[in-house]
Amino acid sequence: MQVTFLGTGTSQGVPMIGCACDVCRSSDPADKRFRASIVVTQDDGMQVLVDTTPDLRSQALACNLSRVDAVVYTHSHADHIFGLDELRRFIALRGGGTMTVHGDAHTIAELRRIFGYAFSSPAELGGGVPRLVPEVVSAPFAIGGTDWVPVPIVHGRRPIHGYRIGSFAYLTDCSHVPDESWALLEGLEVLVIGALRERAHPTHFSLPEAVAAAQRIGARQTLFTHMCHDLGHAATNARLPEGMALAYDGLSVTLPATRPGASA
Repeated sequence: MQVTFLGTGTSQGVPMIGCACDVCRSSDPADKRFRASIVVTQDDGMQVLVDTTPDLRSQALACNLSRVDAVVYTHSHADHIFGLDELRRFIALRGGGTMTVHGDAHTIAELRRIFGYAFSSPAELGGGVPRLVPEVVSAPFAIGGTDWVPVPIVHGRRPIHGYRIGSFAYLTDCSHVPDESWALLEGLEVLVIGALRERAHPTHFSLPEAVAAAQRIGARQTLFTHMCHDLGHAATNARLPEGMALAYDGLSVTLPATRPGASA
């Protein structure tokens, strides 16, 4: 299984519009951050996109992404859903038809409300809109030959989903891990967890909070995502504990093959 980071930035991206801070003016490519998203290439070859950010077209071009077989959503905030219409191109590249999108009940309801045309458009519209099939996620589910396990986390006051696939887990936009979710995160090879900035924030882990959560989880490798411009890539990595680093756009991580039923 391979995981590629399409974006590692916060809701405003990095550089931010109109900002002249050192990170926003940095020449380091790792300091250029699209909105947070990954694509998972499963062992069966299927490619699953996690979230459709407003940067999806640019992300796909930057990472040579030309195939998406399904989408899994963490939640329905604007920076995670507003590239949904770009799915029509991926559907066209598959020769047409529909694409399944997965998410919790609240997220699917919001997608249907905001993008109603994508779920109920008449057939005569053809390829002019993405034709999507919603699947509400409330328990482990399979995409092709790979098991996906929802991991309940909290984003401010809102319950959302992280996901575990085999020995990999993705927890973006996290401010609290409920007691029942820690057991779902045991035995990880790679953990990805949000770390917004140094200072505390009401709806996201700060970097120190994310480090503490990662140390409790104990994955072999931890990569941080959803960073704002407070965290310069090189300077932050230089002071992180061993086995931890900031992810960056375009980074790919290869993990051991997953087996059906081995994700829980």
